[in-house]
Amino acid sequence: MEKMINYINLSKIELSKVIFPTKMQVRQAFFAVFLVVSVVSLFLALIDLIMSASLSALI
Repeated sequence: MEKMINYINLSKIELSKVIFPTKMQVRQAFFAVFLVVSVVSLFLALIDLIMSASLSALI
């Protein structure tokens, strides 16, 4: 039981060292990820369109 209490106390100490992001940082990270995912998906859609059109022209 003593090990469990020691573990919980050490966990609390480690959690007090964590720096959580602010609301603005979370919002900025969300928009950055959204923008990158959108650009990559549009790029892949364009590549798919070009490849399927060129394959259709060959067949």
